[in-house]
Order: sequence, then structure tokens, then C-alpha cells
Amino acid sequence: MRPRLQRGIIILPGALTLSNLFFGVWAIVSAARGEYTFAAWLIVFAGIADTLDGRVARRTKTGSRFGEELDSLVDAISFGVAPGLIMYYLFLSEGWGWTAVFFYVVAAVIRLARFNVEQAGHAKVAFHGLPSPSAGMALATFYPFSQTTLFRTFLANWAWPELMTGLMIIIGMLMMSNILYPVVPRIGFRTRKGVVTSIFLLTLVVLAITIPSLYFFPALLCYITYGILKSVILGMLDRLPEEDPMLDEEEPDDAGAELREIDYHELSPGPAILDPDDGRPAGYQPDEDTP
Repeated sequence: MRPRLQRGIIILPGALTLSNLFFGVWAIVSAARGEYTFAAWLIVFAGIADTLDGRVARRTKTGSRFGEELDSLVDAISFGVAPGLIMYYLFLSEGWGWTAVFFYVVAAVIRLARFNVEQAGHAKVAFHGLPSPSAGMALATFYPFSQTTLFRTFLANWAWPELMTGLMIIIGMLMMSNILYPVVPRIGFRTRKGVVTSIFLLTLVVLAITIPSLYFFPALLCYITYGILKSVILGMLDRLPEEDPMLDEEEPDDAGAELREIDYHELSPGPAILDPDDGRPAGYQPDEDTP
């Protein structure tokens, strides 16, 4: 019974990965039709499928090298090409603006290739570099956020084409960086920390379901900013010296040490040792004008 059960379960990670691809391609088609809000939610669904396929594969022990490679190829489309095309249709369809899209897609592909070498197939404490699903969803969900009353009332006059182009380039660099980004923690109620974490995650899920247009873009920006700030703060702490660098200049190392008493009788000259040839002390060096 167990081998048959495993053969049945083994298709689940692959099915979730192909669901990710389905949503990504559908998002590209929707963006080409000008349906940017629908395309954004399709990329969010792709992100959910991407989160589930790895966890299901590890939980059922059905992961494989083939699945890892397939997942990376799919992610390159769903979180690289699809969000890049949404940005292209929204802001970058004139002139050489498409080169920013090219840079973003290249960064996503490099990120995924490095992930396969370093972290694929293993449970992770943190991601090396910004995960491509977070990057893609951050770009894609900007358009639904831009249609909210909050945005139109307070933020509509900002230079969003330039801001989003800059954000896309920054996100691309973050994907290729070594900045650590936390993974989504597991839900558990056995410890106090687990209870607090679970309540926090459930609150985020409720917000994502009830006010998705207001939630996803700001939340993903906070996630991106968190990794940067944490890296900067830890980097500054790592560079702080253990002691005050001015301490040696202000006070010598042996300041305050007890002075040793010297017996000056030990320094009194003893009987001189004379040179047998000239009767002068041994080692005596006369000056040039000394006879």
C-alpha cells in the first residue's frame, strides 16, 4: 500500500508547480490585454502555488532534482517575465525603457540559478537575496494598490513611472545580493513564541483576504525594506570595535600599575676590567682627538 500511496502523492508537487506556470502565463496574457488588476492577482496565486509545492515535496519526501529545475524554470516566467511585462505595459513601452525590464528578468534568472545551487531542496532559515516570488508580487500588485481611494487621494501626484522603474532596478539588485530575507514561519501553538507568530500570520491572512488591494503592495515593500535595514544594522554592529579605539592614545596599557622599586646599589659600578695591553678599561673607544 505504501509504494502505491507514494506514487499517488508524487504528482502533487509537480501539479502545484504547473499551476504556478499556468497562473504566470495567464498573467502575461491578461497584461497584454490591459487587465492589469487580474494579472496581479494571478501572480499572487502563482506565489501561493510556489510556496506550497516545495513544502508538499519536503513533507511527502517526493522532491527530486527534476522538480527543483522545473520549479526554477516556472518561477522565471511567473515572477520574472510576467511582472516585467506588467511594468513594461504600464510605464516602459516607449524608447529604451524595456532595458529595465531586461535587467529585472536577468536578475530573476540569476537569482533562481543561484538558489538551485545553494538552497534548493532544503528547509531554509533565511533566503540568500530577495526571493523572486516576493519581487514579482511586489511589482505586480502595485496596479491594484494604485486603484484604491487611499492612493488616489494622497499618492496619485507622485512620479510613479520613475519611482516604479527605480524600484524594479533596486529589486533586481536585491535578488542578486547576499542580503538575508526571512522565510514564512510555520504555524504552531506549542510554545508562546509559536502562538504569537501564528496569531500574527493569521492576522496577515485575514488582511490579505479582506483588503487585498491595500495589503499586498505595502506589505511586500515592508518585507523588502526589512531585509535592507536588518542587513545595514547588523553590518554596522559587526564593524564596531570591541573597545574604545581612542583608549590607547588617552592612557597607556600599563597606566596605574604598581611601580617596581629599584635598588640603586645594584647599579653602582664594580671594579673595572682593564685591558692588559694599554691599561684602559676593556671596550674603551677613544674620541678621534683623544691621545
